[in-house]
Amino acid sequence: MKKVLLVNTNTEQSPYPVPPLGLCLIAGVLENNYAVKIYDGAFDAGNGLHDAIDEFAPDYIGVSIRNIDDMDLLDPTNYIDPIRENFIQPIRNSTGAPLILGGSAFSIFPEYFMTYYGADYGIFGEAEAAFAHLLHCLDGGGDVSAIPSVLTKNSKKYHRRLTDFPMEHVPFSNIDLRLDYSPYRARSSYPVQTKRGCSHRCVYCTYNCIEGYRYRTRPPELIAEEIRQAAGRLGQVTFEFVDSTFNDPPGHAEAVCREIIRLGLSVRLRTMGINPCNASPELFGLMRDAGFAQIDCTPDTASPSMLATLGKNFTLADLKNAARIIREADMPTMWFFIFGGPGETEETVMESFEFIDTCISAKDMVHMTCGMRIYPGTVLHRRALEDGMVGTDDDLTGARFYISPAIGKERLLEIIKTNSLSRPNCVPVMETTPSPEMMREAIRMREEGRLTEPMFRTLLRLRYRMFGKEMD
Repeated sequence: MKKVLLVNTNTEQSPYPVPPLGLCLIAGVLENNYAVKIYDGAFDAGNGLHDAIDEFAPDYIGVSIRNIDDMDLLDPTNYIDPIRENFIQPIRNSTGAPLILGGSAFSIFPEYFMTYYGADYGIFGEAEAAFAHLLHCLDGGGDVSAIPSVLTKNSKKYHRRLTDFPMEHVPFSNIDLRLDYSPYRARSSYPVQTKRGCSHRCVYCTYNCIEGYRYRTRPPELIAEEIRQAAGRLGQVTFEFVDSTFNDPPGHAEAVCREIIRLGLSVRLRTMGINPCNASPELFGLMRDAGFAQIDCTPDTASPSMLATLGKNFTLADLKNAARIIREADMPTMWFFIFGGPGETEETVMESFEFIDTCISAKDMVHMTCGMRIYPGTVLHRRALEDGMVGTDDDLTGARFYISPAIGKERLLEIIKTNSLSRPNCVPVMETTPSPEMMREAIRMREEGRLTEPMFRTLLRLRYRMFGKEMD
């Protein structure tokens, strides 16, 4: 049986390390026909890669590139060269096995990475079907160029279209069985996908480019069963639904919650995306009964004009209604706003702060970032070209951000900083990563007080004390 080594190159630890879900799903698809091993470089930055290759002697090596940079306007960290130095070069120095690239960052910049890393093959978009098909062709001498979404180092063009993998065939990730999950357990969550694709058209987003505009949902009974099995092995961990938006399309999130409730699971859940357009008391009641302890809500703005400009599918009235439901459900929530998009002015910024003051609980944290990362193929990219912020020859691999000329970077940062000083629950971009000292104190408070609240609320308690206040 031939061997496949899958390599996780994501070493970012802030705000927490992310388990390589995609690689584990690919491993689940390949393992019936290949011996598969995952090398997780998250915690050793590739130091053990040479030994792993020497010991396993793979016939093929797949490398996942998740992020190109950390999207930090003030002090951006680019991962391109560290990945080449710590992962790609050691692979090339250790083996002649074909190098196959993939992952979300690769899918945004496929031609660039193929050339810069000197890869043999690359897979655009989701890789379960394409990876298996590619290996089958390489094993049997088939025509690789005929596989949709596969690039070769010699190809002049490729089919830049998505290959829809049937969601009912998506394997359980079994992350804790495929790699050492213990380093993730204390600081991270166990990721679960309920769907792929996104029908919305936010001007800056790349989800559609990678997963398509059509929702493809997993059967709720399979989602609940995956959680049941993982919880049986791991005990009490937090499961995180990592979809672009959890409650789209309408009805699917409710069905997932009902299935978890039907199985009688006692689990802790969270999700990164709630769409205000589809929020309802029924949804949040089901979420609480299923075990949700925290959610993220990412409206990006609360200015009516900016909601329209950013391509959001909800209005300010929808957003206010969602905020009301969230508060009535007493659901701990982290809110995320991005300031500086096309058309942003001082007036539109203050419209968002008015919403924060009147609609968001003082016990909930509000993350505020400035500038929108420009990615190729997005509406924002076209706007940045029109406004002269980037040129046609800019490949955008260096961190490029759009900030509305009507307000400018320095004035925008000043407004955000000034307004955060009177709002302890508002965390500006320059303070989004807690200091090691604050994290240690938060951990101490949680242990001594046996706190089960989300970590962000413990951090908020400390932040309120810095302001000379106590959080109610």
